[in-house]
Amino acid sequence: MARIALQMSVKELAEAATVSTNTIVRFERGEGLKPRTVADIRSVFEHAGITFLDGDYTGSGGPGVRLNK
Repeated sequence: MARIALQMSVKELAEAATVSTNTIVRFERGEGLKPRTVADIRSVFEHAGITFLDGDYTGSGGPGVRLNK
């Protein structure tokens, strides 16, 4: 969802996070990754303007993302 909101390709995200495209595909399928890999991907998203919302955010209706642009 965050990658699409940023109009970022799998290849672009993989390069920015310094991981393989296969890693991004596995991440998007919900497969387990090393915590450091997830942190690297999250960091790319946050630097690109994504805010992650947890289920406690008032009015969010649950976890999600918001584009801050």
